[in-house]
Amino acid sequence: MRPAGRGPLDSLYFTYPIFEPSAVAELSGEGKRHPVAIVGAGPVGMTAALTLAAYAIPSVIIDRKNTFNDGSRAICIARQSFQILEQIGAVEPFLKKSLGWTAGRSIFRNREILHFEMPHGDNEKYLPMYNLEQQYIEQYLWQAVDDSAYIDARWCSEVTDLTIGDAGASLDVSTPLGDYQLDADYLLAADGARSPVRDCLGLKLSGDNHEGRYVIADVQMAHDYPTERRALFEPASNPGGTVLVHKQPDDIWRIDYQLHADEDADEAVKEENIRTRVQAILLEIGHDGDWELEWWSIYTANTLCLDDYRHGRVFFIGDSAHIVPIFGVRGLNNGLADAQNIGWKLAYVLNGEAAPDLLETYSPERRGATLDVFANATKSTRFMTPPSRGYRLMREAALSLSIANDFTRPLANPRQMQPYVYDNDLTDGFPAQEAGFNGGPAPGSACPNLRLADGSYLLEHVGTGFTGILFDNNGAMPALLAELQGIDRRFQLLHVTGIDDNPPANALRTSKDQIAGHFDALPGAFYLLRPDLHVAGRWRTPESEVIAGTLKALIGGEHS
Repeated sequence: MRPAGRGPLDSLYFTYPIFEPSAVAELSGEGKRHPVAIVGAGPVGMTAALTLAAYAIPSVIIDRKNTFNDGSRAICIARQSFQILEQIGAVEPFLKKSLGWTAGRSIFRNREILHFEMPHGDNEKYLPMYNLEQQYIEQYLWQAVDDSAYIDARWCSEVTDLTIGDAGASLDVSTPLGDYQLDADYLLAADGARSPVRDCLGLKLSGDNHEGRYVIADVQMAHDYPTERRALFEPASNPGGTVLVHKQPDDIWRIDYQLHADEDADEAVKEENIRTRVQAILLEIGHDGDWELEWWSIYTANTLCLDDYRHGRVFFIGDSAHIVPIFGVRGLNNGLADAQNIGWKLAYVLNGEAAPDLLETYSPERRGATLDVFANATKSTRFMTPPSRGYRLMREAALSLSIANDFTRPLANPRQMQPYVYDNDLTDGFPAQEAGFNGGPAPGSACPNLRLADGSYLLEHVGTGFTGILFDNNGAMPALLAELQGIDRRFQLLHVTGIDDNPPANALRTSKDQIAGHFDALPGAFYLLRPDLHVAGRWRTPESEVIAGTLKALIGGEHS
């Protein structure tokens, strides 16, 4: 919603493009079968298309809108999501525009009770979190999509029906230029919380609808508070409730405030009431100057997901598969990880580089990530919006004790998102993965992106396939390299060595402290990374047969 006198796309800081419907070949009966169709041109759908494009897999994106989503919506992008953006070649404009942050504060009745710092090292490439309005997120992804020769984007195109068969999907698409049928080998549903694809298949989300409603209001003002997350518990401007404050680019500030149980939602979102509540909050955080109201909306906290993210040749990604509370900024980031996960796996299968069984790992991995999000987000939601008198009393006690006691203060932290650690079921039968390691990224976890001696970063040197990292100064194990490239033609080996060693010409040089501190890697240690840069396995003393067997298990059975 926008203030009176302004249109739905009349923003104070962003100019929305208007896209016209495409005169596609299917309208004249000349359409071809597509490898992948993606319904939804939001951040998740575009990320999936760009992931596929990195493997030269063509896709067609369709979206019923004629522009980007209105309002700032999802604004917090996590470190791991920036790594995904780097892999799909879209990260540069994000770095230039977004506001990075590492810290947050929780305040109870005008007294600070918690100041937290998210884990971050000076030699890591990206900060833990960045703030950027969703319009820019979509614009920058669209620039990469529009530049890609592998992506056919079609706006003003609505799916009205869907048929799924053993060999693919057929979509009935309605456009202002006429209706047509679109055929694809696989379909990715990235069409949001009210997914038409999900409705066509008769699928329902299940889970919990939590108590508590929040109003989101974006305002533009010149305010010099640093970029960090602020949570105000029981402030004078919202007695008994909570307020969240985030700084965004263009002097835009996100204000989230909790509605009381007896407040009428229709009354609460009237412009005059929004202005009154926001003014009180701004005065409380120290801003008594001018401000402009940009946009507002209302939401409730839900933990809902599909029982299975795969339905034959259809894969659900992002909000079509799961709806999570905003606390801890998990929604967008979880969706981008969905897109990357199914993107590389689908590309491997379509390119004949992996067995179709690889696709069976998508739903267990990403639904597992969702359930992990639910476990953390539910704790945050119950604290931020207590669902009962008992929870309200517990929160009151915890907050009151936090004024003078450290042990209750972590409860006031909404638990910012961390990358999910995948189960290693496929490689559990291979020995010695963990023998001798006392630290470093364990199998299933995301690999850190660390600065090297030449100023570059470790993960800038990976490709689109599986990657081996050898911590050694005795050569690059040519026999193992040849064997692994025979399994995965995209495989490449990174040879990391110390600054003071006498390394091969192509070695990546770094400090011993960096190696020991982050990878717990003595000379000879070997890490195997998946294409999404999660650790597939690690060994103190690599054995070619074991590593080759692990890679074969990850890619699947016989394939062309």
